[in-house]
Amino acid sequence: MPFYLFLSLLLFSTGAYYLGRKRAFAVSGGQIRNLHSLPSFYGSYTALWCILPALIVFALWVTLQPGIIVDLVVADLPPELHNLAPDRLNLVVNDLKNLVSGNFVSSTPDPAMLAAADHYRNLRTIGNAALWVVVLTLATLGIAYAWRTISPTFRARNRVEQVVNLFLIASSTIAIFTTLGIILSVAFESILFFQKVPITEFLFGLQWSPQTAMRADQTGSSGAFGSVPLFAGTLLISGIAMLIAVPIGLMSALFLSEYATPKFRAFAKPTLEVLAGIPTVVYGFFAALTVAPFIREIGTAMGLHVASESALAAGLVMGIMIIPFVSSLSDDVINAVPQSMRDGSYALGATKSETITRVLLPAALPGIVGSILLAVSRAIGETMIVVMAAGLSANLTANPLEAVTTVTVQIVTLLTGDQEFDSPKTLAAFALGLMLFVVTLILNIIALHVVRKYREQYE
Repeated sequence: MPFYLFLSLLLFSTGAYYLGRKRAFAVSGGQIRNLHSLPSFYGSYTALWCILPALIVFALWVTLQPGIIVDLVVADLPPELHNLAPDRLNLVVNDLKNLVSGNFVSSTPDPAMLAAADHYRNLRTIGNAALWVVVLTLATLGIAYAWRTISPTFRARNRVEQVVNLFLIASSTIAIFTTLGIILSVAFESILFFQKVPITEFLFGLQWSPQTAMRADQTGSSGAFGSVPLFAGTLLISGIAMLIAVPIGLMSALFLSEYATPKFRAFAKPTLEVLAGIPTVVYGFFAALTVAPFIREIGTAMGLHVASESALAAGLVMGIMIIPFVSSLSDDVINAVPQSMRDGSYALGATKSETITRVLLPAALPGIVGSILLAVSRAIGETMIVVMAAGLSANLTANPLEAVTTVTVQIVTLLTGDQEFDSPKTLAAFALGLMLFVVTLILNIIALHVVRKYREQYE
């Protein structure tokens, strides 16, 4: 029901837009030059008055209505149910909601529960009907108010731009507070972890075995929380992936931008970007069933010991997956360089290769660094390929033929299944997430420094 009401609001606002334009033409005598703003701004002003007040009431109503209905239904329950302890009362309310929704309940409902379910449905029906009436009435009143306000001297553009500016400020504020909320939540759980495990052991420990004992008589739980093997495996696999993705992606971007014909470019670029749309689990199957056995056969033929799951297999496939990120973004950045800079270079006698290395790449360097940084972040955050091709073994090694694991894989492993959030094993996932955030932040700072340095040199 609320969804259809929201669609109705959108239709109302569309109609309000055309009514506002029509009103602007009417008050101007059919002469746009007599208006302070373009007719589209008067239409937008009317549409905003139609949808914004109604949308605010709609959001508040939908948010508060379920709780109010539950309070009213609970107040009318028999005393033996109404006076239950809070946890038992919550179970009764859950059974009531399941009964209303037609889902399974924990026990056979008695007449009191059936009556409460009917009361719940009636209140919900009355609330939804009242919501329709209130929201559509507000939308209509908003249209009427905007209709009366429109005049040739009315500054509709200023009003619309003020609303847009407030919306942008609100959006940026929400984004900032969301980021702070994520950081603080991860930091709080990480502090609890570091109260149980020394931070020096976590940062500099060389053994990772987070199987801690839950009982005093439990054995076989080492409880080693050294994160060095995890970050070493992450850097090893990401490094292999970037050695594949960056040269191939950048060279393909240069070819598509400077050497390929328009017909070939129109075919090759979408084909290359198809790689970005393949699910990562498919890449994982490809790495586990094709690439890893192929690497193992070649290594065995050369007399090398290659594990069935290796960092090299995961890194190669991950590099193939990341190629479109580097190629597509770098191609767009290179094409954004003004043609006049190319023409000036050619006019001075430079060859195509000299123009690319001396003019295009320095001019497009900030965007290229950004694409590489995005690719690095994608490589660090990848999970499925690593699980299926590199394994779960936390080995501290620089040998790409050995099995390793990454930080993200261990986070998923630690938070899979039923967990106790007061144990170091579970809290370790938040500490790993915090360290991964810090590493990504450092990479961003380094990238900004590089961009600023070369941009100043170019300018």
